[in-house]
Amino acid sequence: MQHGKYRFIVGFLALPLGLYALFVVWPFIQSIYYSFTDWTGLSPEFKMVGFDNYTRMVHDDIFWKSLEHSLLFALVLPLVTISLALFFAFMINVGGRRRKGGPAISGVRGSSFYKIVYFFPQVLSIAIVALLFAFAYNPDSGAINSILRGVGLGSVQPLWLGDPSLALWCVMAVLVWSTVGFFVVLFSAGMASIPTELYESALLDGAGRAATFFRITLPLLWDTVQSGWVYMGILALGAESFAVVQIMTTGPGGPDYSTTVLVLYVYQKAFRDGQAAYATTIGVALLVVTLAFAAIVMRLGRRERLEF
Repeated sequence: MQHGKYRFIVGFLALPLGLYALFVVWPFIQSIYYSFTDWTGLSPEFKMVGFDNYTRMVHDDIFWKSLEHSLLFALVLPLVTISLALFFAFMINVGGRRRKGGPAISGVRGSSFYKIVYFFPQVLSIAIVALLFAFAYNPDSGAINSILRGVGLGSVQPLWLGDPSLALWCVMAVLVWSTVGFFVVLFSAGMASIPTELYESALLDGAGRAATFFRITLPLLWDTVQSGWVYMGILALGAESFAVVQIMTTGPGGPDYSTTVLVLYVYQKAFRDGQAAYATTIGVALLVVTLAFAAIVMRLGRRERLEF
């Protein structure tokens, strides 16, 4: 059984590892290399400039503002999204009241319908979601201010995306709405694997919903929650935040850089300003932030594995 085992393993892993190295690892190495040059992205000619781009980045006020917004995304979005998804998944799968003639453990009435409703935003492209909410946030003809006027709050007409103090939170709300359904389905699948005997024993002991969630569901679902937290953080730092900010905000990234995030700043420097080398420098900083975020979450979330 051991004969040729390693050749078998290498034969299966060689192609996927080669593709991963070519399309993932190699571009990272190239980006780090170009960050030490003055490459414009439009010409094959460039020269080495040492740490000039990194020095410039340290003194770039827009970079620090973008970093602040990205870190806020990475901290707030996973916390809100995961918390809401856990609550909804728990109520859909476990949190219902016992009905006569039904199982002892069940979700709220209509839980199958709620699963479809929560997952519906995942069917839509993030670009379509951003466009829909951009129209909804319109201060003159948008749905939100129209509803406020309809209920007699005509004096409360925020500018939403036009207000520097509100724009970033409006963008975050869209990201929460568009991603929470995925995690509801993910956590529902995890909860379905927890033996119902554990919940029945808790009910016999007089445990309520809160005690059942914190003493049974969350500990047994912790590995899934941790993975979801890392995944949501990567989305908040990467493509999802870029798409929403690029499509919804003025500038984009405005007003007054109030919604600019690192990934958008990389795009603007590379494709709008023709400063590809400086863009790769910011990209390297974004890579460090993403890796640090994942490492911190995995380290702080480490705990003894529970089996059932």
